[in-house]
Amino acid sequence: MDGERDATATVVGFARTLRAAGGPADPERVQAMLAALDHLDVLDPVHVYWAGRLTLCADPGDLPRYDRCFAAYFSGATARPGRRPPPAVVVHRTAVPGARPPDPDGDREARERAVATASDAEVLRHRDVDGLGPGGRAEVQRLIALLDASAEPRRSRRFAPARAGRPDPARTVRETLRRGGEPSPPRYRAHRDRPRRVVLIVDVSGSMGPYADALLRFAHAAARSGGRATEVFSAGTRLTRLTRELRSRDPDAAMAAASAAIPDWSGGTRLGEELKEFLDRFGQRGLARGAVVVIASDGWERGDARLLGEQMARLRRLAHRVVWANPHKARPGYEPLTAGMAAALPHVDDFTSGHSLAALEDLARLVGGRRAARRGGPRTWKGDADA
Repeated sequence: MDGERDATATVVGFARTLRAAGGPADPERVQAMLAALDHLDVLDPVHVYWAGRLTLCADPGDLPRYDRCFAAYFSGATARPGRRPPPAVVVHRTAVPGARPPDPDGDREARERAVATASDAEVLRHRDVDGLGPGGRAEVQRLIALLDASAEPRRSRRFAPARAGRPDPARTVRETLRRGGEPSPPRYRAHRDRPRRVVLIVDVSGSMGPYADALLRFAHAAARSGGRATEVFSAGTRLTRLTRELRSRDPDAAMAAASAAIPDWSGGTRLGEELKEFLDRFGQRGLARGAVVVIASDGWERGDARLLGEQMARLRRLAHRVVWANPHKARPGYEPLTAGMAAALPHVDDFTSGHSLAALEDLARLVGGRRAARRGGPRTWKGDADA
């Protein structure tokens, strides 16, 4: 019975990872995969691979994403985009006279170890990155690179041809003239959908040292999946624009470029001054208007907290939604008592944590608008569940 629960938790964890990467792993498909595994050997990686591929993928475009997530979740390896990894590893051994035949119990133990590894990966999702060792940190970094942090769509003012919507007289007349004056069916137009701009401001001060790397890797995943609609800045004692450095598809290369560009890594924090500089130089001119602005910081403000509150109020008037990710929020008994956090929180729409892979998956859903944000009043920390 415990084995069945472990297998179910493993499948649910894998589906959650695939869904965070943009796959169509909804609850109905997860149930279909579990039903398929009832008729297969859950300890056989080949059976698990094909059961998931036939139930959790909706079209051929989902296959590369599925293969990358399967490789990362069950083996800890990242597959190259566009190349599907083999679902099983076949080892050829030279026959030796007098050798003992393979032990079926040994094979079963190996399969059980594979399932246990997947269960460990599920536990790793909820571990605080501050307490991870080198191996666990590397695994989390691989899974962060798979996150889909693309922005939610917004309606553009521009129109495009559509099957239904508003009548398009110009296209209708042109089609009638093309037919030589013969009546033609009316043409229609509708507003285009464009990705909403996302702006991420990551605190790289000394107090954010254990989390800055993971949050910048999340920003890289957002910049990769969001394209030109995503802007990234670091904040400490000065504001640094990192959008160009994080355009690289290779996470390690992007992090190396970002580290070289940040002059104040592990320094102090002047969030109020940096936020004012962002709004004066970039936000008021358009980057923050109608955007989802994510501030990743613990709120330790060494400058004037009143200035931070004033700039947060100004930011909220410009932005579509303001999200604050504080890694310390997940700690038991946490209260936003620091002056900076207390000044900023009344102007925040969503207050979440960013301390673990699961918390970053939740942050990706917030960026993509996949959770309803409550607007019209200040959010309080007590009303939010820890990620």
